Amino acid sequence: MSADVLVDMALAIICFASTCYPALVGVDTPRGEYQLRLYRDSTPGYGGDVLLFKETDSDVFLIHRVIEVPGQYRSQRLKSGDLRQRVDVTNGCINVDSATYKKLVECCHSSKVIIK
Repeated sequence: MSADVLVDMALAIICFASTCYPALVGVDTPRGEYQLRLYRDSTPGYGGDVLLFKETDSDVFLIHRVIEVPGQYRSQRLKSGDLRQRVDVTNGCINVDSATYKKLVECCHSSKVIIK
């Protein structure tokens, strides 16, 4: 049985399996409760799969490994202890480092995610 995943937008963290990790979030990251769905994705940079949590007619919102965008220094920002470096970074997706993503998929790929 998998447990819920919590994303705290104010703290830019993702919590699961009794541990919290830093995350990059965006001003457009939707709040609410969603079912996570694991998808294979061959788009360069995604690492082969993503966790989809919301889809609209025009947008897809995912949890995925951090992708470097030129000039945004996302990997460095993710490691920063300065919360301001981790908020309002993405276009609505939630980015985590590769190790965190692997743990998340292993334990919680079909869990509910609560974004507050």
